[in-house]
Amino acid sequence: MGSKSSAEFRTPYSELVRVLIVDDSSFMRKSLTHILESDRSIEVVGTAADGQDAIQKVKQLHPRVVLLDIEMPVMDGLAALAHIMAECPTPVLMLSALNKRDAAIAVKSVSHGAVDFISKPSGVISYDIDKVSNEIIAKVKMAASVNVSRMDFLLPEELYQRHRPKTLTGEKVVVIGASTGGPRGVTTVLSMLPRDISAAMIVVQHMGPEFVPSFVDSLQWKCSLNISTARKGKVISPGQVLIAPGGYHTTIVERRGAKKIRLSRKASSHAVFPCVDYAMQSAAKAYGSDTVGVLLTGMGSDGAKGMKAIKAAGGSTIVEDPSTCVVFGMPKAAVDLGCVDEIVPLPQIAESILKRI
Repeated sequence: MGSKSSAEFRTPYSELVRVLIVDDSSFMRKSLTHILESDRSIEVVGTAADGQDAIQKVKQLHPRVVLLDIEMPVMDGLAALAHIMAECPTPVLMLSALNKRDAAIAVKSVSHGAVDFISKPSGVISYDIDKVSNEIIAKVKMAASVNVSRMDFLLPEELYQRHRPKTLTGEKVVVIGASTGGPRGVTTVLSMLPRDISAAMIVVQHMGPEFVPSFVDSLQWKCSLNISTARKGKVISPGQVLIAPGGYHTTIVERRGAKKIRLSRKASSHAVFPCVDYAMQSAAKAYGSDTVGVLLTGMGSDGAKGMKAIKAAGGSTIVEDPSTCVVFGMPKAAVDLGCVDEIVPLPQIAESILKRI
């Protein structure tokens, strides 16, 4: 009598995370299948070698998650993503090679409906893809829980013009934290703020260092604000938006009367770089009651302790409403701590920030 296959020990069909893998490399398709099916709650229901094939198989197989490569023949990943989201909306994770072009497309894909992106460790065909097996499995499971109907947001730029205060005074800082689904949310908020806003702004988005330059470029193109990457020793001044670089924690320190950026590799209980908690806690210490904390969509609880520190210092706290969150994890953690002043849908967060400052 033969031994039973692993499939016979799987989770019941209705509970499986059914995944479609799209990559033009047969090695990558096989390797990704092996990684995903090492978890009993995941089933690979099909594979595709190009974007056009992927669109048809999404319609035929109805996967819960699509793992979509960027660089492919016939139709690339970005074009396929647009078709999938328009014709059969499904949570999509983009697979990006470690090059400038793919990184730029991966960041852009988030504004076109992708939930998140995964970086291949050594290029288009990564023979060491197993290095990121835990990340792949975790992100696929996360994506399966996403409600894609909440992922398309209008950007009514006239909103801040209608509600913009006549005068903004004082030295204040706004710290925005985000994770899963965050790039779109951050873009929405910043695009609604006026260029001459008097507060300094620090944005901490959970993101690998290879993606941050493209994220900053995207924000500069879509927003009217003065946006740049936070650098060690950078003096923080009103009207600036500083994006935390990946791979480091971004914090604020006061030196000789000036508030400056400090980067560190200090361990974090959330095991993320950058850590929202550290940025917010340092802001509360440096700015006290002149601090505004904002938590957008994201998994986990990073930022909740930071929001609590801001509230304890007399500052203001805002979280994104679950009705517009891709994942109501980080905002909920702050709400559960009882340190949130406002729970606001994404399109109204910019207005709330302006009122607070």
